[in-house]
Amino acid sequence: MNHNLYLKNILDTAIKNNASDIHFSEGYFPVFRINRKLVFWEKENIINAEDCKNIIFSLMTEEQIEEFLKEKEIDFSYNFEGRARFRVNVFFQMGAVSASLRMIPQKIKTIEELNLPSRICKFLNYSQGLILVVGPSSHGKSSTLAAMIEEINHTRSSHIITIEDPIEYVFKKSKSLISQRELGMDTKSFARAIRSSLREDPDIIMVGEMRDPETIAAAVTAAETGHLVFATLHTNSAAQTIHRIVDSFEGSQQSQIRAQLAASLVGVISQRLIDSDSNGVVPACEILFNSPAIANVIRENKIYEIPLIIDTSIEAGMISLNRSLAELIKSGKISIEKGLKFSNNPKELKKII
Repeated sequence: MNHNLYLKNILDTAIKNNASDIHFSEGYFPVFRINRKLVFWEKENIINAEDCKNIIFSLMTEEQIEEFLKEKEIDFSYNFEGRARFRVNVFFQMGAVSASLRMIPQKIKTIEELNLPSRICKFLNYSQGLILVVGPSSHGKSSTLAAMIEEINHTRSSHIITIEDPIEYVFKKSKSLISQRELGMDTKSFARAIRSSLREDPDIIMVGEMRDPETIAAAVTAAETGHLVFATLHTNSAAQTIHRIVDSFEGSQQSQIRAQLAASLVGVISQRLIDSDSNGVVPACEILFNSPAIANVIRENKIYEIPLIIDTSIEAGMISLNRSLAELIKSGKISIEKGLKFSNNPKELKKII
């Protein structure tokens, strides 16, 4: 088998079929995810272990292969002939080399093109503080972040530093100076890169993911010291996000991080991508903006009150996930069944509808 040619054919096929993901695994045909459904590509042969390893290694540099064999997994980005970029994760399963590739669109979609609520644009008016985009994996967090950064890039002169693992969307020159740093290639850790960025004259810092207390502390400190910080977390709601951040610290440090969050948080966007009954996918978003009431419940560790504050603060631009789902149902974009499936309180959603 010519592994480079085989890989080229698969990547070509993925582009032509608008696949979001590609999977290589021993004993399977190549697998695409098209329109959020897995498609086994039986036009190619089932891949054996040796071919699977060689196909995947043809994506990688010698240094990446060496790191992978040592660490047993690796993330990196791959540019395919300037036509498409992929976020790649290589891993072992049952001793065999496997890989998942996520296709990154060449064009960064706007907030409007992503069908995000226009109230999100309010976040772009801030010059300092912490903005969090949260939600489950594969629910559009990176696309939302990229759309917001790109809007700033086109509308104001800022030095934007992104710290990613790996770099996904590549921003093009406009009004802002954008420095994109990739974990592994350009820096050794998120926390170290954030601390270093404070000496690089940034206006805006984008952190691909807040994975540990050290990164969270560095991001919050950057937000406190006059920078606008964007970051993501794998959480399911604004309240759960605050819990996750606070609980990642030791008990003796929790009151301090609550005070810092209360002062520096701008807001939280929690989103889900839902298959639309008309076409493609649509986002349902819970949106929290910091307010005296929100800051107070964070400081006093009454985070369980956040959903009620969101629900009664529509005039301030906030919206609960259920109200967002209800709007999508009433506009005919999603079915009631899909809305109930994604709701964190189906009984309440039925009442709203």
